[in-house]
Amino acid sequence: MREKHIGLGIFTFLVFVFLLGPLVIISFTSFEQGTVLRFPPESFSLDWYKNIFEVSGFLETFKVSIYLSLAGNLLALLIGIPAAYALNRFDFKGKALLEGIFVSPIIIPGIVLGFTFLRFFITYYQLPIYAGLFIGHTVIMLPFIIRVVSSSLANFDFSIEEAAVSLGASRIGTFFKVVLPNIKSGIIAGVLIAFLESFNNVDISVFMTGPGVSTLPIEMLTYVQNYFDPTIAALSVVLMIITALFMFFVERLLGLSYFTKR
Repeated sequence: MREKHIGLGIFTFLVFVFLLGPLVIISFTSFEQGTVLRFPPESFSLDWYKNIFEVSGFLETFKVSIYLSLAGNLLALLIGIPAAYALNRFDFKGKALLEGIFVSPIIIPGIVLGFTFLRFFITYYQLPIYAGLFIGHTVIMLPFIIRVVSSSLANFDFSIEEAAVSLGASRIGTFFKVVLPNIKSGIIAGVLIAFLESFNNVDISVFMTGPGVSTLPIEMLTYVQNYFDPTIAALSVVLMIITALFMFFVERLLGLSYFTKR
């Protein structure tokens, strides 16, 4: 039995090395003073972190990614919160099918989804690139909003809502004054997760971007094709820190147990 535990511990350690090893290597290479990515670094410097703010393409596409994620998140909230409420509050015919449709953007491979959006939104309907990006990112954020808000609603006692209605409150007023305040942590967590999914997205954005319009991840890919300096490593470390902070806030708001109950 002891040997079994030791073997499991070694296997777990190797899995963590496999997952975290590339992140550790990128973090170290970001401090290389030379003009070429090198591990281990021969000298220590923060110049490449400074260079992030000197590359105009990064700054411009960062703004595009922020605006796109915020706007898509807003629309995903307007659709996702009522959808999650209806799926948890009522039983109706076709409920399982509707749930499957809402989750499908997660199940379908991103490459397939991105090509589909390109084919119909840009090629067939000839939408502007920004409009196509907005729709595409809203679609991929929607499942995360619905899933996380549904997890909060699953722990909400709807008898409180009925009590408020029985005391004379309207259904809509009860929704805004009773339901939403009780699931606000789930809404915030859903917004954070959806924002990260949109901001870091590559497979959808690579199909939907075009001349003069790009997102930060796509700009990073373009930069790597032309340069091999540690700027990308430095920017990757910054994005990893931002992602870790977002996930920390999600854990503080809900806890990982919320995502394993359903």
